[in-house]
Amino acid sequence: MTSFCGIDWAETHHDVAIINSEGQLVTKKRIPDDPAGFAQLVDMLSEAGDNAEAPIPVAIETPRGLLVSALRATPRPVYAINPLAVARYRERHSVARSKSDHADAMALANILRVDAHLHRPLPADSELCQAIAVLARAHQDAIWARTKAHHQLRSLLREFYPTFLAVFTSRFALGIASPEARAVLAIAPTPAVAATLSVSRVAAALRRAGRSRGIAEAAAEIKAGLRNSQLRQPVRVETAMGKHALALLAAVDTACMNVEELDRASAELFRTHPDYEVITSFPGLADSTGARVLAEIGDDRSRFADARALKAYAGSAPVTRASGRSISITHRHIKNNRLANVGWMWAFSAASTYEPARRHYRHRREHGDRHAPANRHLFNKLLGQLYHCLQTGQQFDEAKAFPTAINTSA
Repeated sequence: MTSFCGIDWAETHHDVAIINSEGQLVTKKRIPDDPAGFAQLVDMLSEAGDNAEAPIPVAIETPRGLLVSALRATPRPVYAINPLAVARYRERHSVARSKSDHADAMALANILRVDAHLHRPLPADSELCQAIAVLARAHQDAIWARTKAHHQLRSLLREFYPTFLAVFTSRFALGIASPEARAVLAIAPTPAVAATLSVSRVAAALRRAGRSRGIAEAAAEIKAGLRNSQLRQPVRVETAMGKHALALLAAVDTACMNVEELDRASAELFRTHPDYEVITSFPGLADSTGARVLAEIGDDRSRFADARALKAYAGSAPVTRASGRSISITHRHIKNNRLANVGWMWAFSAASTYEPARRHYRHRREHGDRHAPANRHLFNKLLGQLYHCLQTGQQFDEAKAFPTAINTSA
């Protein structure tokens, strides 16, 4: 490669710098964030010697956006450089800590000129995989938003309506986030209103929530539970808190609806992907979690050099720090947090429902690991097996995955 391009992106414009192999500036320009600006960028690259046989690599600080999407549609390799790495590189050349958009574009280009072998281009994932990633990540964000809204509502109810929490936390697995609890809270937002409820009104709310069995008994128990004695706020304060609860309830309802719709959409799209059968053959992975795993690892088989690279990316592989006589082994803090999150659930589900995985987890606990390290070790093992299966096109095979467990049971 004889030329390198760096782009310092912004909301309305981008600074472009192209340098040669000696680090000398070939051309620079500020382009707008629109089709005309992208056309100017293509012309700059062409004038610098860019062609199909020898495309000029491009470095930019983000892996997202329309500009990145347009660049990925071309054969040019695109490198997303972490902004912290760019800041550290900038400090190598300026002790005064001066900064400008053009200087950042030059720094990005120089990173490729000097250290391209230490960075990886954006993966060449298929369009279907990228679409699954959008929905799977949106589904995960919706779950986090639902959890936040649930905690806010629960915190408010603890201040003036503890009987409601007691009734629905003990009866429903989802607690106040369950459809039944949300339907009853909508008609009884305060203890004063709950005291006037009849069994028929509670039963009607349960039917609207989708319940079809044991309605009369459940309605009677809920009514009795809501009428239990509790400490009360002043009347006006309680009424105001009830209105606040209804506002938070609307946010919870929206969040729950978003989770359901995005879960359905991501699962439907995931079922059409060629890797669906391989991923869901693993214990602990289903449509939702499988889609989130695929979203983070992609379907570009050349993205990771080996299974160890994928494990490091997921944060399941430990980090060894050795200096002199001191050696410490700790878990990774720098990782793909989304993949680590779904990996935690994957390993926990596998250990709960799949006997060989449970034995592996118990072995790690007996070895001295606490719950978190044992669960992470199981995730590390399963992830390595998934990498092998995706590379070879094989489905999960218990005899190969846990041969010791098979021999023990035999």
